Amino acid sequence: MSTAPSPPSPSHISLSRYYRLVRAHPNFRRLWMAQVVSELGDWFYFVAICDLVLRLTGSAQFVGAVVVLMILPEFFLGPTAGAVNDRVSRKAVMIAADVARALIVLGMLLIETKDELWLLYLLLVGEVVSASFFEPARTAVIPNIVGGQEALTANALSAATWSFNLAVGAGLGGLVVHLLGRHSAFLINSISFLASAALIARMHFAEPHIEPHGRLAWTEILGLGPIVEGFRYVKGNPRLLSLLFLKFGLGFLGANLVLLPVMGVREFPLAATGVLGMSTLFMFRGVGAVIGPFLGGRLAGSSQSRMRAGVLAGYFAAGLFYLLFSRAESLAAAAACVVGAHAGGSVIWVFSTTLLQLNTEDRFRGRIFAVDFGLNTLSASISAYLSGFAVDHGMPPRDLALTLGFVMFLPAAAWALGLRLWREAAAASPAGPG
Repeated sequence: MSTAPSPPSPSHISLSRYYRLVRAHPNFRRLWMAQVVSELGDWFYFVAICDLVLRLTGSAQFVGAVVVLMILPEFFLGPTAGAVNDRVSRKAVMIAADVARALIVLGMLLIETKDELWLLYLLLVGEVVSASFFEPARTAVIPNIVGGQEALTANALSAATWSFNLAVGAGLGGLVVHLLGRHSAFLINSISFLASAALIARMHFAEPHIEPHGRLAWTEILGLGPIVEGFRYVKGNPRLLSLLFLKFGLGFLGANLVLLPVMGVREFPLAATGVLGMSTLFMFRGVGAVIGPFLGGRLAGSSQSRMRAGVLAGYFAAGLFYLLFSRAESLAAAAACVVGAHAGGSVIWVFSTTLLQLNTEDRFRGRIFAVDFGLNTLSASISAYLSGFAVDHGMPPRDLALTLGFVMFLPAAAWALGLRLWREAAAASPAGPG
């Protein structure tokens, strides 16, 4: 018998439903506002870091190394972060992570020369360690504060907000760095984390996952008990296991974190400065990621089978549009291709997140999403580093884009096989999730 929550009642995602969700759920409204302010700051900060590294080194491989340090630690910390989030207050975890990140980002004001890049690398690791605990907590609390009936709407809004923040934050971040310098971007990001922590502190909601356990002992976290329990849970559910690898396939798009800065600087500079070309491409990446969940949600409604089909379509869209991006002759054409590719990528993110939430018990959700994010960061970091290495060793950026397009068809083919598993399981157990 399925232990997953009941799927939401049939409906379409719409702006009016987003508005009703935010208005009806004060806790989600505060979490959403915290997401807005902190992620806007994040994109100011990311543009500033890319600009800093390219100016000091001129190397795509160094940018790739920075991307690895910004995301890979989450893969190694994911199981422990998930175990913590399944045993202690997720609200407390989010507040502590935000305060830590605010202090860490301030340290980046000290970096001025290539010889000081070691400090940047150290601080990046610290920031990502904090994020590794924050993100599984934020995702895991959503069903607790909105209920299973609104999970898809909440995830779609969160993804659309991330995408909007990317579009606005990258665009404004490029202008801020160009006009006011990198220090302003770092200060803005630090303040944004403190604002996020203040909003989350005002949330009040039940956290039933901690009631059966009581106080967390550090010996449990340093040991493997909770982690092993989580893996056993996944191993016993092949369909859930297949869902965990959707973001791993999506992580191949991590190459864009190197490709878009390099293309912005070398192929599509604006006003004789690479930071504006780079921020423009990231801005349109955000536009595409806003469009994807909105259209995908309207087409899928609350149907899990449509969400699973939407994931396959998202992989194909990402691959096709990066093939076209490799041949774009103007910034406008390149931006249009980036919109299409990342609309598909955002559909994959929203639908895979919602499917995991609807098919996972609450007491395991922190560990499941820690593994989910960890697998994504593993593939994204490998993709980004190899991309930087390839460009620095002679591969033209346009050929890298072409390769990325073809690579995205690999997870599409794997998920097409995974859909057979779901159909066979549904035929064997018609009462299971749809």
